[in-house]
Amino acid sequence: MYAYKIEPDTAGFLVTFRDIPEALSAGGTIEEARANAGEALITALEFYFEDRRPVPAPSRAKVGEEVFKLPVVLAAKVELHNAVLSQGIRRAALARNINAHASDVDRLLDVRHPSKIGAIETAMQSLGKYLVVGVVDADAPKTLVVAKSKAAVKARAQSSARKK
Repeated sequence: MYAYKIEPDTAGFLVTFRDIPEALSAGGTIEEARANAGEALITALEFYFEDRRPVPAPSRAKVGEEVFKLPVVLAAKVELHNAVLSQGIRRAALARNINAHASDVDRLLDVRHPSKIGAIETAMQSLGKYLVVGVVDADAPKTLVVAKSKAAVKARAQSSARKK
């Protein structure tokens, strides 16, 4: 989930993503700005893929920020893209690894193509990675971050107490 901020601007409201600075959007109203946020992020991700640059991981939302949840397939594509880059694998080599055509790999690494999650999983496994999916309550993405933080602090405190 990528955090973004909506701030008043001369023409309405400006949307900025802290982790993906290329993702900029605007709207005449807050609702319109919020509705445009996702498209701005997805378009910026296309630039990262085309330029073969690693996509930065999302950081925790801060007070006053909202979050945009990437669709599951796109989130998996981002992970695949980053894995391909980090391992220095060429697309043709990935195609050979998964017994597919180069055009199939091109579609797997196309932000806008509706790939099947199983195909992405196969590609990840060929790189020695597992694709893991999680579930959170839809109405509490920001609460999740806070809850994890509190749980981590409590766990550390309990661990420290046991060591003494």
